Amino acid sequence: MKVIICGAGQVGWQIARHLSGERNDVTVVDSNPDLVRRATDTLDVQGLAGFASYPDVLDRAGARDADMIIAATHSDEVNMVTCQVAHSVFSISRKIARLRSQSYLDAIYADLYRRDHMPIDVVISPEKEVAEAALQRLDAPAAFDTEKFFDGKAQLMGLRLDDDCPVVNTPLRQLSDLFSTLRVVVLAVRRDGRLFAPEAGDQLFVGDECYVFAPNEDIPRTLEVFGKTAHKQERVVILGGGNVGLAVAHALERSGRRMRVKMIERSRSSAERAADALERTIVLNGDALDSALLNEAGVPKADAVLAVTDDDKTNLLAAVRAKSEGCPFAISLINDPTLVPLLEPIGVDAYINPRSTTVSSILRHIRHGRVRGVYSIGDAEAEVIEAQVMSTSSIAGAAIRDIDFPEGVLIGAVRKGNEIKKPTGAMRIEEGDVIVIFAMASDVARVEQLLQVSIDFF
Repeated sequence: MKVIICGAGQVGWQIARHLSGERNDVTVVDSNPDLVRRATDTLDVQGLAGFASYPDVLDRAGARDADMIIAATHSDEVNMVTCQVAHSVFSISRKIARLRSQSYLDAIYADLYRRDHMPIDVVISPEKEVAEAALQRLDAPAAFDTEKFFDGKAQLMGLRLDDDCPVVNTPLRQLSDLFSTLRVVVLAVRRDGRLFAPEAGDQLFVGDECYVFAPNEDIPRTLEVFGKTAHKQERVVILGGGNVGLAVAHALERSGRRMRVKMIERSRSSAERAADALERTIVLNGDALDSALLNEAGVPKADAVLAVTDDDKTNLLAAVRAKSEGCPFAISLINDPTLVPLLEPIGVDAYINPRSTTVSSILRHIRHGRVRGVYSIGDAEAEVIEAQVMSTSSIAGAAIRDIDFPEGVLIGAVRKGNEIKKPTGAMRIEEGDVIVIFAMASDVARVEQLLQVSIDFF
């Protein structure tokens, strides 16, 4: 399949990496020649420097025989015009646009994207994706990272092991014996900065960051086993009232939860806009690093703080300041994945990477059939893939112990019909089963070969 990706930033690059790795014909377009060069040097893609909305640029990118265009530049207007040109001039059948401005996303304009005068098949809102990720973090405050699978019926959770963790120094094989009815699998461990897929004889140590997979019904018991307690989040303070903060506050208000939410925003105009847009959220104008203002907002008595300004370093400092004022749980928005290793040393409990959430959302919308979802861990170090087993797959009909998976690959769960099962060596993978697989980035191509992932698209 031929795909044109407009925008070679982090989101565009990640999408290009996924699709080119699946042997699609991918062309990347960006006005910055350096970003185009980075994509062509590191990926099996073609590149073109130019403005994505210009018809002649799209023509040179191969739009006349393209099957899909993904507009993910930094400009909403460029993304919309790109989709319009792709439809009107080149009749590209599938068009996806990333839009950030709430004005374009408001319900009053909902029909805009369903009519020929603005033909966009799928609109991706990074703010909406971040807001949903924030709700997931609040639902699992013991986890520093979460993602849902199997239509929301199971979760991947990142858990940091503390001194009081009951399973510290316990081999994973023994863990399975002790809790034989618990459908939880440790898919990955980060130790001393290195991420790896553990083996049955490996032990867990204090300070390890474990990625565990479990069905929703088993999550309370899983948290207990790993020494975590679930706290009800009733008082939340949002630091930052820009597009992301506003989207998070809207999501909290619409969730129906009985929460008391306050917001701190430095810009007076943004604070006034947020106050006008929100119904039950109290908005304060000031600096989120000001101790006096944090106390006025009730941070010492809050259950959680979400630092979601547009600056990573401000988010980290604000989260640390909130923790020092007595808030037990702080979530920080982090765009730069290289900053994630700093979270534990400075005491930040969880993070949200908007680029990862946006990439995952785009992949969910464009894939159909075999691969149902992909979640990227860390700085694209590994992936958790949800895929349906087809009759042509080499693993169909094979017992798990007989499948020639690479060393860094583990199965987290198998859904047979409506039942989610914990994988065992003797379990046979059948056509129609849906499996969740953890794979290091270097092993993803081999996993796709085993699944025979010739991706079908809408």
